[in-house]
Amino acid sequence: MSILTVALTGGIAAGKSVVAHLLAEKGCYVQSSDRLAHELMKPGRPAWRQIVAHFGPEILNPDKTVNRRRLGAIVFNSPKERHFMNRLIHPLVLAKKKRTVRVLEKKGAHKIFVSEAALTIESGFIPFFDKVIVVHCPEELQIERLMKRDGITRREAGQRIRSQMPTAEKIKRADYLIETSGSLDDTAAQTQKVYRQLLQDQRSKNRANKPATVKMRRPVRRREAGS
Repeated sequence: MSILTVALTGGIAAGKSVVAHLLAEKGCYVQSSDRLAHELMKPGRPAWRQIVAHFGPEILNPDKTVNRRRLGAIVFNSPKERHFMNRLIHPLVLAKKKRTVRVLEKKGAHKIFVSEAALTIESGFIPFFDKVIVVHCPEELQIERLMKRDGITRREAGQRIRSQMPTAEKIKRADYLIETSGSLDDTAAQTQKVYRQLLQDQRSKNRANKPATVKMRRPVRRREAGS
């Protein structure tokens, strides 16, 4: 069985995690790029060593873990440092996703693989995915959510949003859109509609990848003379 690979993306604090949770409830295999990056940056890992070598030991907490809030403040305010982190982490995350898809296809337990990641398009990883879902909402709502979630100022929230690709550009690359400025029920209804379409996409992919079967014609027995 072929698995459908889906990129779930959108701006920071646009509501991706809510949609990811709803898709997981429907049986999709959902993988968070943020969680993968967190795993890659655990003490002793190769990415951790490069981060410490680049930013210095002051980037660490007392337990040697990377202080993600401190790192975020640096990265979101410096295109150079953001480029360093993206170049370091994104290829490792994509490699992990590819391995996950191969394992899932062998097991045949899931029809749809969903990658939840804010920077899928910016990273140039769209060719890996069959379909792209862009989650979006007005920027003012993004700012309010981000301030509440991360405990940062309006100025900091605006800087983080503007450090990413504009939502309008992401929308141009979408196969499906989910707008999250309404109620949770409204978001769930949109997600259900997209999920039904993804199932159709998966069936189409499965049919296209299924090897053609050649029907053998039964040999025609020639009647003997005089019979």
